[in-house]
Amino acid sequence: MLAQRLRAVRQTLYDLGRSREIVSVFLKYGYEDLAQRLHLPRLLGLPTRRLRNEARSVRLLSQPERLRKALEELGPTFVKAGQILSSRSGLMPPEFTAELARLQDEVAPLPFETIEAAIEAELKRPWREVFAEIDRVPIGAASIGQVHRALLLTEEPVVLKVQRPDIKQTITTDLHILQRLAALLEAQVEETRVWQPRALVEQLQRDLAREIDFTVESGNMLRFAQQFTREPDLHVPKVWPTLSTSRLLVMEFVNGRKMNAYLEDPETRFQRTGLAARLGDVMLKQIFVHGFFHADPHPGNLFVLSGPRLCFLDFGRMGFLSREQRENFGRLVVAIAELDEVTATRALVDLSEGGGHKDSARLETDMADFIHRNFNVPMAQFSFNRVAKELLVLTSRHHLLVPPDFVSMLNAFGQMEETVRELDPSHDLMTQAKPFLRDLRLQKLKPKRLLRMLLSGGDEAASLLRTLPRDIKTLVGKLKEGEARITMMHDGLEPLRASLDQITNRVAFAIVLASLMMATALIIHARMPPLWHGVPIVGLAGFFVTAVLGLWLLISILRHGRM
Repeated sequence: MLAQRLRAVRQTLYDLGRSREIVSVFLKYGYEDLAQRLHLPRLLGLPTRRLRNEARSVRLLSQPERLRKALEELGPTFVKAGQILSSRSGLMPPEFTAELARLQDEVAPLPFETIEAAIEAELKRPWREVFAEIDRVPIGAASIGQVHRALLLTEEPVVLKVQRPDIKQTITTDLHILQRLAALLEAQVEETRVWQPRALVEQLQRDLAREIDFTVESGNMLRFAQQFTREPDLHVPKVWPTLSTSRLLVMEFVNGRKMNAYLEDPETRFQRTGLAARLGDVMLKQIFVHGFFHADPHPGNLFVLSGPRLCFLDFGRMGFLSREQRENFGRLVVAIAELDEVTATRALVDLSEGGGHKDSARLETDMADFIHRNFNVPMAQFSFNRVAKELLVLTSRHHLLVPPDFVSMLNAFGQMEETVRELDPSHDLMTQAKPFLRDLRLQKLKPKRLLRMLLSGGDEAASLLRTLPRDIKTLVGKLKEGEARITMMHDGLEPLRASLDQITNRVAFAIVLASLMMATALIIHARMPPLWHGVPIVGLAGFFVTAVLGLWLLISILRHGRM
């Protein structure tokens, strides 16, 4: 019991220290106004004046650059948060999304002794029983893992991706702090609610849970290799599942050239046309055929091997589209190509989570404008990256919640299009996509697919018939016991209610007017002083007021056209 309390106290102190560090970094980069609105400097006891002086050293940076540098300085949790924000293009100005897309996750490497201890802890034996040698100098170092070359006892060259010690604890603490900050933002800073801060933190938590578990990446590599077993022009690095764990990944060393270096070599220009076609084919198959795609295919994660053959690296970020989502996306692309804004609007709504939209006429108008501006242009001026960003802005404007994997797919397709264009500026990726779109539409009409849909519908109907009597019995029981209520709502009765209210008010006004006239007549008949030419002054005033009110009622009735 005492040990648990000590751990709780230690965790609280660590959270407090990390909170101070996070807020200090944002103050350093000029976010003092936001911190003050959340009362964070006072709560954490931070000297804002000193930090403000430190922030002057970055005053020449633009606002997007300040945000990027702050996220990079805070480590992997915040770098991933920035990547998620950059993927939601409709939420932020274009200059912010462009800057956040440049986020780098590079840190100083750990000493080899620390990495060596981590490897042996995962292997549960000395590493020399498995590897002939491990290169002490890393070939890559990021905030989550560090990569070293090694040689198995079988003399097969491999690379080891080793997770940094205590990184899981750091990420867990950061997520707890971000959850509290997100709740504060939504409660106290109204303009941030459009970003849905708490939903972003939830997505961040899901993404990081997959990224810090290397068995997920190992499984991604095996699945990706399996779906492209018949592709001789694509190589997927081999993985050793028996040696890999949640914190250690052992995979084949790929002897190739990064796509950036390949593009800079003038001797490769005669191979680029064919490679552009193969790259486009692989990406289209990932999206439209398999639905399982590499979500971060930037040139640094693409290698060119002899042949030339393509090789993808870093399978930590993958995306998945269901068959229904692929079909809706295909329907959207075909409708846009045919300039059919009605079908395109329906496909976009079907793609969104919730599947409904109140102002469909306005959405159709905006979709028609989107199609006209982006698809009535020469192919040389067409940019899928620009189109994807405008499409996300359109969904954000109409409050359509698009699935995160669909956003990842749009970004991945945009990155791939840029690489294809660099390989071959004349390559028409949209023309290459037509056979895939045609096959996607034809698959819905195949007898096996229709039979499967029919059987699925029959199963659902049978299940409904089986459970319906029980559900009705349960509902009647709840009604009897007072645990449920039936609320009746009437639509279209507002005009009738307004007319009844108007009639009631006029009748009441007329009764008051008649009473006032009778009271005035009695006063005059009784000749109550003071008198003016023998007539009571109060009676004259009463008649005047009654005449004015009567004339007002008459004008009101005539104005509405009913006497």
